[in-house]
Amino acid sequence: MTQSPNAGLRGADVVDFDEALLDSCPVQELRELMTEADLVAHAFAPRGQAREIAQLADRLQSGVRELDYGRARARRLAAALKRLARLAA
Repeated sequence: MTQSPNAGLRGADVVDFDEALLDSCPVQELRELMTEADLVAHAFAPRGQAREIAQLADRLQSGVRELDYGRARARRLAAALKRLARLAA
């Protein structure tokens, strides 16, 4: 009898990549990202609704390849916007 490849596994932790990405940032960089995300949210999602901010993050993330801004920085900013959206919910 062969054993299932998942035999003995008791479940898995789900990791939120955006949160892990932000948690890996040095404290000063995280402060800067959250400040920048707040400024961007106020400029482009002035009502501050979680849905608006999350959509803004999605648009930023989907257009990252075309940005001169820096792909890694834009990805972290999108993660910061998603955190803001969760806090606004």
